[in-house]
Amino acid sequence: MALWQRLRMSWSTFECALLQAFGLQRRLVPALVIEAPVNFPHSEAESHDGDQSESPSFLDSIFWMAAPKKRRTIEVNRCRRRDIRKLEKVKNNIEVCQVCGRLKLKHVLCAFCYQKVVHETALIRAQIQAQEGRPHNTPPVESIILYAGEKAAEADVGKRIIERNRKRPAWFTVDS
Repeated sequence: MALWQRLRMSWSTFECALLQAFGLQRRLVPALVIEAPVNFPHSEAESHDGDQSESPSFLDSIFWMAAPKKRRTIEVNRCRRRDIRKLEKVKNNIEVCQVCGRLKLKHVLCAFCYQKVVHETALIRAQIQAQEGRPHNTPPVESIILYAGEKAAEADVGKRIIERNRKRPAWFTVDS
């Protein structure tokens, strides 16, 4: 059913309800004027009185959303986008890394130094895998890493010892 037909039917229902509520006759009530085209378009399918086989229109199923009445100006848009609450906060806790000299946050490990730690750890894991065989074939024992010029202590008996043929990095401290 077209939109104008629904409007006409709903208005006639409303008009009859008003008449009954006030106990008036149809001739005494003023008519409501709705702006519409002079000739309503009629299709052949609508001309049949008892036939309700009309398929619903595409626009009948759309939920109509609100649309802005006026365009936002460039100034308003820029003020909204560059709002003080959307700006990046100033960081006062930045310092220089003691090892590499790059900038870092005070409470965070330096990203450049961390990449060196990741690389060294990967080399140690590869050496463990070469010693033990398969990667998940390692016994659950503590590992001790000895660099060039270091010797195992008496407390390290029964632990897995991994020897590296290079100097110990400054960031890789020995637990005492």
